[in-house]
Amino acid sequence: CVVKANATKIRSLYHNQVLSGFAGSTADAFSLFDMFERILESKKGDLFKSVVDFSKEWRKDKYLRRLEAMMIVLNFDHIFILSGTGDVLEAEDNKIAAIGSGGNYALSAARALDHFAHLEPRKLVEESLKIAGDLCIYTNTNIKILEL
Repeated sequence: CVVKANATKIRSLYHNQVLSGFAGSTADAFSLFDMFERILESKKGDLFKSVVDFSKEWRKDKYLRRLEAMMIVLNFDHIFILSGTGDVLEAEDNKIAAIGSGGNYALSAARALDHFAHLEPRKLVEESLKIAGDLCIYTNTNIKILEL
């Protein structure tokens, strides 16, 4: 997750068992994080059921569905990308996913580094976000990383 300036758009949820990241405005992020966290708690941490219910609610909400925003939510077993259009996408390799303006740059860099450099996960994330920040004018290199 890329963090713009000092805005933190990543969170640890459900007793530090789930991580979530957001691409879009910070005010929208808080609304969506709160909604997702409420659903995750009601589903007792079941990530799959939570993302399905969350996507339904997000799509039905007249205000929130207009947001041009995306979220990544993950635990040790799954990585999901969510959008206001109702999309629930599981990461292709269930290992690496990225969203936001520099997401494709970060994803490409992370896959290459994973394949060739064999870095530790934290270093892989850090380096791929630095590369994305260098390539994308909308992405900066103010990075905050959370780990499960």
